[in-house]
Amino acid sequence: MASDAKIRALVIADYDPVRQLWEQSEGVGLNESDTPEAIAAFLFRNPGLSLVTQLPDGRIIGAVLCGHDGRRGYLHHLAVSHPYRGQGHGSRLVESCLALLRAQGVPKCNIFLFATNTAGRAFWLRETWVARDDLLVMQHGTGTV
Repeated sequence: MASDAKIRALVIADYDPVRQLWEQSEGVGLNESDTPEAIAAFLFRNPGLSLVTQLPDGRIIGAVLCGHDGRRGYLHHLAVSHPYRGQGHGSRLVESCLALLRAQGVPKCNIFLFATNTAGRAFWLRETWVARDDLLVMQHGTGTV
């Protein structure tokens, strides 16, 4: 149990261990939008909202990107290291992000989840998130990151 783990803001210096955590986490899809430069830009646009869970020895065991567009929040790439799952770390990261969004006047938050990510779906449903079957996500590449 990692009850002495602390949640703090994700900073770009965390990129390498966080990227490794994402790469080891099923259900996290990484692409050209996840370069160090793109993540740095996301953090700059959303200061203090993205979070990590860190052990006293410095190891990062959880991470989530959090941002908003002024009216809706968005969480991306929530991941907790396998040995630390089921201990509430993911829930605490989500709760912390939602509190930060509320403090900025953002009342609702969305996530994107691969349809095949059954473990992720189960997590979010346990967290009382509701699946919307009236929406369809569509995407267009602009040719930039």
